[in-house]
Amino acid sequence: MMNIADLQPRSREVNVKVKVVNINEEREVISRRDGSTNRVTEALVGDPTGCVYLTLWNEDIDKIKVNSSIEIKNGYCNLFRGNLRLNTGRYGSYEEIEEDIEANTENNLSDREYPRRPYSPRRSPRGYDRERRPYRDRRRF
Repeated sequence: MMNIADLQPRSREVNVKVKVVNINEEREVISRRDGSTNRVTEALVGDPTGCVYLTLWNEDIDKIKVNSSIEIKNGYCNLFRGNLRLNTGRYGSYEEIEEDIEANTENNLSDREYPRRPYSPRRSPRGYDRERRPYRDRRRF
């Protein structure tokens, strides 16, 4: 088991026991892949070392209640707009546990600004090499 304070932006295989402190209002987002509408929200979860926002999607939103304790298995961390987020993703899971866990809301890791990784000077954000294809947008198909 890890502690919340040990989480980093690229942490993988995260296993933590946390308490759900707060659940934000859910919102709807449209998928870029297939155009479907999904529900998303964030729950503030914590342990005695700190707290972080857990991203919840669709049916996972209804499974979590405020003031309940959960165990997250095989989660991962990433940055969303420069702030740390904990996710369960496709291969992770969580389950409610009976253990009573105290949450330290004074040390919120999601409030910290993390530096974003800079792009390589030879590559653009879209991945093609600018020096090889300077007129890519002007090509005819």
